[in-house]
Amino acid sequence: MTVRPEGALAPLPVRRVETARRAAPPVVEPAVAEFRPAAGETPSFFVWTLGCQMNQSDSEEMAGQLLAVGCERATSLELADLIVINTCAVREHAEAKVIGRQGRLAELKKARPGLRVVLTGCGVRESERSGLARRFPAIDMFLRPDEEPELALRLGLVSAQAPIGLRTAATAATTMVSGRAVSAADRLAPSRATALAEGRVARSSTISAWLPIVYGCDKTCTYCIVPFSRGPERSRPFDDILAEARGIAATGIAELTLLGQNVNSYGHDLPAEERFGHIRTKRSSGRKLDLAGRPDLAELLRSIDSISGSGGQPAIPRLRFITSHPWDLSDRLIDAMAECPSVCEHLHLPIQSGDDDMLGRMGRQYTVEHYRERLARIRQAVPGIAVSTDVIVGFCGETEAQFQSTLSVMEELRFDTVFAAAYSPRPGTPALRLADDVPAAVKRRRLNELLARQESIGLERNREWLGREVEVLVERITPRKRAAADEDDLADDPSLRVPSLYGAAGEGSVALAGRTRHNKLVHLSGDPTLVGRAVTVLIEFAGPFALRGRVVSESAGPGRVGPGRAAAPTS
Repeated sequence: MTVRPEGALAPLPVRRVETARRAAPPVVEPAVAEFRPAAGETPSFFVWTLGCQMNQSDSEEMAGQLLAVGCERATSLELADLIVINTCAVREHAEAKVIGRQGRLAELKKARPGLRVVLTGCGVRESERSGLARRFPAIDMFLRPDEEPELALRLGLVSAQAPIGLRTAATAATTMVSGRAVSAADRLAPSRATALAEGRVARSSTISAWLPIVYGCDKTCTYCIVPFSRGPERSRPFDDILAEARGIAATGIAELTLLGQNVNSYGHDLPAEERFGHIRTKRSSGRKLDLAGRPDLAELLRSIDSISGSGGQPAIPRLRFITSHPWDLSDRLIDAMAECPSVCEHLHLPIQSGDDDMLGRMGRQYTVEHYRERLARIRQAVPGIAVSTDVIVGFCGETEAQFQSTLSVMEELRFDTVFAAAYSPRPGTPALRLADDVPAAVKRRRLNELLARQESIGLERNREWLGREVEVLVERITPRKRAAADEDDLADDPSLRVPSLYGAAGEGSVALAGRTRHNKLVHLSGDPTLVGRAVTVLIEFAGPFALRGRVVSESAGPGRVGPGRAAAPTS
């Protein structure tokens, strides 16, 4: 029996294809085995993920759904019966990638009429749903981010023997933001809990893991589409997050990243509880909130850090969080970062502009001085912390003097990494009411000038690591040749600019890459079995975006990273 809600697509035709290896299927009782789909009779799928870490986490949940109903991963988009595109709408370039694939998808569907394509992520907004089919003609189904738990059900893939959560997915609700219907986002926390309980999160790595703690966004940035695509902020229950962290720790994962569009605003929407009566945090900028008695990110960090492994060390050796907002970088959070051994010495804190008038026009609701004070406080508490940031150039009305102010602030604050983009109007954002009056050529020139300035700063920062021995968690084998990257890709991953960092591998060695606790990308050579291990590396070369070094010692086993608080150059 197949459960299919009204309005869902008809069940997918299937064919046998070459598929990627996947996890072993769950054990099925012999008495009901005849009711399970036979191998090869369910569609193969390919998930194409663009954008942020939250999208990557969401894709893990969708892949888990499809695997739970018997689907298998295809090795490529061209070989799949089902293509799921998890798109980003924060930047124009990401949407352009999807639009540019429409012709190819149409060709694939013409050759194989049974192919189905689903579009989800921030590119699907309730207020624009009626026009999506026109913009994306090759797409069969559109799901808002909060509708992703319904994926398998709407595709008609859920049988009576499927996990309970898949058979009981409720229809996602909407609410109003600035007069527009948006995702209510209030069912994502319980659906995550159900997916975890039923083993329907297909984590993409055995080395590191994502853990979403708050969904949506309540901020007022005029250029940003996220509040209209993901809805208002909704925090997961404290105990649910802690339980998931314990489960992750039990798998031997070496690194855990807590996720949220504004991760450090976690907990303000949860009810006050007596056990959190010691929390008296107040926002020092932005919208004022009553945070007393509510769990916050600092409390989560301390609780996850206290999960003990062998020898009394934190069971999860590396703990990170992204992305933070200057509104919510509280003293409590800074103190937790300084005092928890597992919390890595890295903070991503977007500044967006170095000019107060531009920050006001962007709706950021803090000043450069506020940002400067918070940064000084964290650098004092965590000496040598690496700080990365986001910057937008060419926003509406930006003058040359205001752009130069941003360059001056970059020179002063000396960020380790800057992710920069030229402003592009996003449909549905408040900034559309402002004149996009900075010419495209000026935007490009400013972006290139900013990137060049940061390249010199990044090189100086990285040279401070020369001759030092650092702990590197090896993440992957690095291909010797990379395809040419465009400017948008380079802004997302600046390390692509310096392919010369790949050192010559000796006999039996391969090119490897990993990261330090300070989130510095390090290239090295070694045995392929080092992937997933922590190694000590002597840094011998520094580029603007990455380091290169030589392995001087190895850890005892996969994922076993040493205790925290690695020494670092002072800021």
